[in-house]
Amino acid sequence: MSIPAHSVCTAIRDDIVSGVYERGSRLTEELLARRYGVSRVPVREALRTLEAEGFVVTRRHAGAQVAEPGAQEAVDVLETRLLLEPLCAARAAQRRTEAHLKVLRGLVRLGQERARRGQEEDLRSLGGWFHETLVQASASETLTSLLTLLRHKIAWMYVVESPARPQESWAEHGAIVDAVARGDAERARALTAQHADRARRAHRLRGPGPRPPRRPPGRDPEEAPAW
Repeated sequence: MSIPAHSVCTAIRDDIVSGVYERGSRLTEELLARRYGVSRVPVREALRTLEAEGFVVTRRHAGAQVAEPGAQEAVDVLETRLLLEPLCAARAAQRRTEAHLKVLRGLVRLGQERARRGQEEDLRSLGGWFHETLVQASASETLTSLLTLLRHKIAWMYVVESPARPQESWAEHGAIVDAVARGDAERARALTAQHADRARRAHRLRGPGPRPPRRPPGRDPEEAPAW
């Protein structure tokens, strides 16, 4: 059974973000095809997609290699997400379903409980799931696509420190959900903008040195952002 190019693209992107392929390293079709157990055709398609996304560059006589984003590009990526997150919350206030609200409220309860207990790793996972659910509640394919790409790029470019006051952070999450539940798009937008602006202080640019060991397979607890 052939493996579709989008699956190969996801695998290569995940390996770039997690540091398996360091910035500037070559990506040959032959080696990638062997690693993922596919032919060169889906690898070639995946590399074209990743080049369009900014994870890969193709240089004459050198072939494909992992991109090396500059500091200004990293700032632009983070600021773009900080602009889109409030819009996403406003759309969620207008389009959310009761199922979305149930999940969001459940995540807030768990987050507040884990914050009181100081269970930091759980908070990172819950924060990621909270924001993913908020994006889904916006019912916008465009926002979902853009924010998913930005999430991957921010995780690639930044280390995100845990909030200094996690209980306050989860209280802010709760206030956002309350605004979404009431259908108050402007308040949801304003609260999310304030929350995201405070969260930017936890972002620190990654250096060019070695990356941490790759996480085991499974759901990524969204290393960036831990909002």
